[in-house]
Amino acid sequence: MNENLHSFDFENLFVLDVANNHQGSVAHGTAIIDACADMVEKHGVRAAMKFQFRDLPEFVHKDERAKPTNKHVPRFLSTKLDWSEFGELVAAVRRRGLLATCTPFDEASVDKIVELGFDIIKVASCSARDWPLLEKVAASGLPVIASTGGLTREEVDDLVSFLRHRGCDFALMHCVSIYPTPDEACHLANIADFRERYPGRVIGWSTHENPADTDPVLVATALGAGMFERHVGIATDDIKLNAYSSTPEQVDAWIGKWKKARVLLGTRERGEPLSVERTAIDDLKRGVFARVPIEPGVPITDEQVYFAFPYRAGQLVSGDWRSGIISEVAILPDAPLPRDALDVPLNSDEKVLKRAIHEVKALLAYARVPLSHEFTTEYSHHYGVANFRRVGAVLITVINREYAKKILVQLPGQTHPWHFHKLKEETFLLLWGDLTIELGERRKVLQPGDTLTVLPGVWHRFWTEKGCVFEEISTTAHPNDSVYRDPEINKLSSAQRKTAVDHWGRFQINEQLRSARVPAAE
Repeated sequence: MNENLHSFDFENLFVLDVANNHQGSVAHGTAIIDACADMVEKHGVRAAMKFQFRDLPEFVHKDERAKPTNKHVPRFLSTKLDWSEFGELVAAVRRRGLLATCTPFDEASVDKIVELGFDIIKVASCSARDWPLLEKVAASGLPVIASTGGLTREEVDDLVSFLRHRGCDFALMHCVSIYPTPDEACHLANIADFRERYPGRVIGWSTHENPADTDPVLVATALGAGMFERHVGIATDDIKLNAYSSTPEQVDAWIGKWKKARVLLGTRERGEPLSVERTAIDDLKRGVFARVPIEPGVPITDEQVYFAFPYRAGQLVSGDWRSGIISEVAILPDAPLPRDALDVPLNSDEKVLKRAIHEVKALLAYARVPLSHEFTTEYSHHYGVANFRRVGAVLITVINREYAKKILVQLPGQTHPWHFHKLKEETFLLLWGDLTIELGERRKVLQPGDTLTVLPGVWHRFWTEKGCVFEEISTTAHPNDSVYRDPEINKLSSAQRKTAVDHWGRFQINEQLRSARVPAAE
């Protein structure tokens, strides 16, 4: 699924958690906000300052207030701020152009978060199974960030299901609740697993490792983390930071490493190489040289050439050599074959289809559609193989009995022309990519998981912009069951408008094309 499940933009958000590091002082809390805001402004990123709310002293059992047995109680009570003082800190966050988020640990705190106008509400790992509190969080209507420290996979499933069923706009944080977190406990691969398990959700990394260590953010970014959280604070002569809170300087280095990771990752699409890279490769290529005198106008054979290093500018490279090339000029022995003076045969129909196979296999891999070795393939080319990349599709027949199943793959920009089936009823199920179908006078854009049923006799056509993989589940598929709106296609035999082979047709495609005598493209 590529559907965006968020109305709030969680992507590339840095959550800077003040927690109790304000030390119960508005002035110190404001200093933390300003110092972190300076780093955020320096790097030009989106960030949210996060606070933690507890309705003190009521949050703590009355017996614990006087004689605490839990190590956290003294810290909570000693750093208490009034709600009005938290309001001053929120105002400081607003002045610096940052988002405001907060973690509630009780229901009364949720009400205060809503009252003070926070942008995001955060669920701490320790609250991720506190269902009464989660009900209150869900009812707030705020975007939710949920941490998952200490949860099993099944418990994370429960949390995700809970938030989904209540219509929450939420993102997940992979988190390890060990302070600080050693390397062997980070398990950053969980980020990739969460992205696959909960598609459409932004998955983040809530970090508690040594704040001087910037390696984890590199790895987390590479694994697809789209959001990051870190505890922040400022040390003074009287205040010492804990082992997992970052100074503003460490926040600076941390965000800087994230930016470096983004540069290193670049884009998934493999584009044209940089000119400097192309030059470096060309400097290591072999060129094609004449072994014997070559006469113009006569096909050149393998025996008449040899390959040698280095390649010379304007020369035919060894990778582009093929027997049958014709030169327009005479070439002396040991001279390079000049590319501009060569007539290089165009790709044959066989090469057009075989090159497409690589792309089809790639789309199947992206869609995670496995195939056995027992299937047949049809390469549909209604206007000739030369136009296959514009009008065509690849149909893989998996089953064809009283019921039938095909996997259809269309490459980016391909369309399948208007037609109907005399006997077959079919249902399309989009597995991956984008697919637009016109059914009579109606048009439907399918998203992964969508289905559409086409009854016999109903005109339809379909196309894709970026490529797609979809299932066709139907009644029995019969030969010559398709009628096309274009009469020129109807004049073609089945063998002329499609190349049908076993498996991928490695040794059959050329023979099938030759026997079909495909008409030349207009």
